Amino acid sequence: MIFRTFAISARKHMLLALAVLLLSVANAFAARSDLTLGMVLEPPHLDPTAGAAAAIDEIVYANIFEGLTRIAPSGEVKPALAERWEISPDQKTYVFHLHRHVKFHDGAAFEADDVKFSLDRARAPDSTNAQKTLFAAIDHVDVIDPATVEVTLKYPSGDFLYNMAWGDAVIVSRASAATNREKPVGTGPFKFQNWAKGSQIVLAENPDYWGGKPALEKATFRFIPDPAAATTALLAGDVQAFPSFPAPEAVPQFQADPRFQVVIGTTEGETILAENNARPPFDNPKVRQAVAHAIDRRAVIDGAMFGLATPIGSFLPPHHPAYVDLTDERKYDPELAKKLLAEAGFPDGFRTTLKLPPPVYARRGGEIVAAQLRAVGIDAQIIPIEWAQWLDQVFKGKDYDLTIIAHTEPNDLNIFARDDYYFNYHSPAFKALIAQIEATSDAAERNELYQRAQEILSSDAPVAFLFQLPKLGIWDAKLQGLWKNYPIQANDLTAVKWTE
Repeated sequence: MIFRTFAISARKHMLLALAVLLLSVANAFAARSDLTLGMVLEPPHLDPTAGAAAAIDEIVYANIFEGLTRIAPSGEVKPALAERWEISPDQKTYVFHLHRHVKFHDGAAFEADDVKFSLDRARAPDSTNAQKTLFAAIDHVDVIDPATVEVTLKYPSGDFLYNMAWGDAVIVSRASAATNREKPVGTGPFKFQNWAKGSQIVLAENPDYWGGKPALEKATFRFIPDPAAATTALLAGDVQAFPSFPAPEAVPQFQADPRFQVVIGTTEGETILAENNARPPFDNPKVRQAVAHAIDRRAVIDGAMFGLATPIGSFLPPHHPAYVDLTDERKYDPELAKKLLAEAGFPDGFRTTLKLPPPVYARRGGEIVAAQLRAVGIDAQIIPIEWAQWLDQVFKGKDYDLTIIAHTEPNDLNIFARDDYYFNYHSPAFKALIAQIEATSDAAERNELYQRAQEILSSDAPVAFLFQLPKLGIWDAKLQGLWKNYPIQANDLTAVKWTE
């Protein structure tokens, strides 16, 4: 009996140990709920309504902050905080019906008053919003009841619902608006947790989110500006995803590694050699045309992007229905560039400066562009600057001659119509076309106007158009839900999950 009892007891212990082992194995293989993403640039702050840096939206858009509408991965406008809306027959009045029982991350209730506050704040004379033109069509905003708001426009605007989906148009609370730069408070599925400056930003799941529960409980955005370090971090598993990978030369290595997915998509990022049109000699159209003809776009793409980009000749992406291929209008022709320089009074060329921010496309592309300009007599001294310096000196202060940058905002052709924009380009004809576009709802008519606007830019050459920035996404093969394309500058985590 003793031996039998001992045998039964031993068997029970073995079964219990096996159960514990199986449970441990099951837990080990359970889907993860955390994610670390790599980013090239650290944002200057986290308030999308008060800054132009794409890195802000890449963290907060659809994660922390939400607007009345949102941009889906397909580029379509979808409902967000507004569950539905009605548009008047004259297309000047929009009545938005808001989701009920929505709360901000600090517990405050979201209501129509917050919509009125946000839109009035964004379009106010003292607004610091980087995209105030998004709100230019608004005449007034009225609260009907806590769940209904009416927006009346000065004129019909075919882009209004799309404009309300930008990061610059997210809805903020009056109570926390002033502190959103460092401690963002929104209505989204993730809450701001902490920011280790120079290193990373951490978001945590919002347990009180009004919409669907995200699969992720924690998301960390790590800042890795160096391409080699980005490659190493992915290979080592220190980051599991790099939605906008900065090392195109390493793409074949990841394509051959079954541990990773390589997803090459499109962006709204028109990459340009910007010129200060108010500073001599770039105030002379012939000089700007000479610069455009001095650049071999294909050589820049091959050298800086390892061939993974599309040449452009205007400021619309090639996938836009109104895009016109004007690359031959300013094709590579160094002899023509020299001729134009001579006609402009610079037969021996001139000296200038080229300020380059940290992104690889700018630093590598800048070296190639500088060599091409030097071949026609333009000696461009390269000045590498950090991202905060670029925003302060170039974008805000307009203290530059030349710079290379990708503008990643969607439908942003109208920046060339802004009097205070850093290009310092002023064209009454172009501005008039943009005004017509904004007041036109018919798609075919809008596209025709867009085409005419592109032709004006090609002729005036306020900047030299280089290429459309691709989206080089690389992430763990077990990860799903990250966007293939960038219809808007965002790393939307709402549908991201791990598979077993």
